[in-house]
Amino acid sequence: MRFFKELKPVIWDEWVIFRRHFFKISISAIINPILYIVAFGLGVTGGTSLSGVSYLKFLLPGVIALTTMNSSYKAISVKLITNRVYDQSFEQFLIAPISIFTLCFGKSLFGAFRGLYSGLLIVVIGKFFNITLNITPGFMAIMFLNGLVFGSLGMLGALIANSHADMNRFGTYVMLPMTFLCGTFFSTNQLPPFLRELVYLMPLTHASAILRSISMYKSFYLGSIFILLAYFILFQTLAYRKCLKIST
Repeated sequence: MRFFKELKPVIWDEWVIFRRHFFKISISAIINPILYIVAFGLGVTGGTSLSGVSYLKFLLPGVIALTTMNSSYKAISVKLITNRVYDQSFEQFLIAPISIFTLCFGKSLFGAFRGLYSGLLIVVIGKFFNITLNITPGFMAIMFLNGLVFGSLGMLGALIANSHADMNRFGTYVMLPMTFLCGTFFSTNQLPPFLRELVYLMPLTHASAILRSISMYKSFYLGSIFILLAYFILFQTLAYRKCLKIST
């Protein structure tokens, strides 16, 4: 099919970068999560428990969701903002015989694969801390869906920003609040009601909740999946429309 023929060079372009910097990418993907586990799981809370389980076991699914988010977002946004603003190589894709839809979807798809890879690395890291989670195909599917959401957001942010400074501000305004408020390090039930409602509007809250529920309780709120899908469609649509505007 034409779609898959067009998708191949988009994925291949990202794969070449990943393969060339595989070691650096792998190391950078695990440094922050290890620091979170050590600082929050061992340093701050010690041997305490939360929601009926040890805090380390509660923490790890949130760190996996956070790692998936950051890896997917940065895998697309950092390279794209450089290609678009500084070396103008992004225009080569826009004039290539590849549809704008395939370009946007292909970038987000590879971002999801990068997020899934990084998330699985943290699952392995968890073994060294004697944290055992219930890793199922559904667990991995949610990591991948979370990667699609934030890969799309990374592309949208890089298309909106006009410089690395703008990209950094976008991360500060959008990504940083989700890092600390979306149930990664604590239960959202501890938040004041008005803030809890606001936090439930953020996609990472639902990814963290689903991963935590699957890994510990083997059940989850189905509506959270539809919320993540809605965010993916929204970010993908906005990125697609922005690409169309740039190409004309």
